Amino acid sequence: MSNRLFQGVIHQMRDATDRIIGVIDDSGVVIACSELGKIGETRIGVREELSYNNDTVVLDGYTYRSLGQSKLENVVFVEGDDKSAESTAAILAVSLSNIKNLYDEKYDKCSFIKNIILDNILPSDIYIKGKELRFNADESRVVFLIKFYGKSDMLPYEMVQNMFPDKNRDYVISVGENDIVLVKEVGAAADTKEIEKIANGIAQTLSAEFYTKVAIGISTVVENIKDLARAYKEAQVAIEVGKVFDTEKNIISYENLGIGRLIYQLPTTLCEMFLQEVFKKGSIESLDRETLMTVQCFFENNLNVSETSRKLFVHRNTLVYRLEKIRKITGLDLREFEHAITFKVALMVKKYLTSKPVKF
Repeated sequence: MSNRLFQGVIHQMRDATDRIIGVIDDSGVVIACSELGKIGETRIGVREELSYNNDTVVLDGYTYRSLGQSKLENVVFVEGDDKSAESTAAILAVSLSNIKNLYDEKYDKCSFIKNIILDNILPSDIYIKGKELRFNADESRVVFLIKFYGKSDMLPYEMVQNMFPDKNRDYVISVGENDIVLVKEVGAAADTKEIEKIANGIAQTLSAEFYTKVAIGISTVVENIKDLARAYKEAQVAIEVGKVFDTEKNIISYENLGIGRLIYQLPTTLCEMFLQEVFKKGSIESLDRETLMTVQCFFENNLNVSETSRKLFVHRNTLVYRLEKIRKITGLDLREFEHAITFKVALMVKKYLTSKPVKF
């Protein structure tokens, strides 16, 4: 937000009141005032008082009111501690807040990015608007969708914004009450491991400092600003698919979704037909938990009977017996690669169908 814009509005409003009025920034410094000599002063303790969920604070003969709910917002002040000062502060806050929102919508880069990822801007207008904002359209960027679970004293937006304060390279955007998008510049040579390391750092910091659990979906690297909408959808898909197939992970990269990404996009009717073709009626339900755990371990050990039996602490013949039992029930011999692939996909399809809500 331009300090000059604030000062321009304050200058026009000074004749409407006999009180000193002004605005302080997120560090408590006066950035606009009807009395020019006060610009640059620091108002100590104002933000601390407002942080206790107070709408209005009276301190040292001035009435203060935040322009928004976030502590990162600017604060207006009016000389005096009476009802008139309180009402003037309220009117001033509403006026400047609306002006700020209009200004941000027109000139703010974060609003520009938000409009792109939410498809609220025409592709033909992206480059025009980007040039107006002097936005570098050809940097390599990654979209992180951070989904917060549980409540915290701080807003999710504030938590992430504090971690990435460089507003010229990293853009923090609120897309829901508990969903935050981070659009971050990365090097052209950045690989999946480096990007996942960033996500791990975010999750660990939020857990250690704010006791907050999150799930993070990571897009592929995009090299052009117009592809950010696609990247945002990739991050969304990563989280949704992760809920189904990687329930133990809280950081899911779109590039690592594998076949789960394909299954997730299939119609449920097609999935049901596939299961009916692969399995005899009721055969997959007849497999008990122990058998399914055996199958999972068998897959994790690349269909190696000896290694699987060692990991399960069972005799090789016991494992062979279990595999033979599966073959008799399902008609699939998991020791054969093609049958194993079919069974693996079928289990994932079954898991996907189970995760879908029943429609009445």
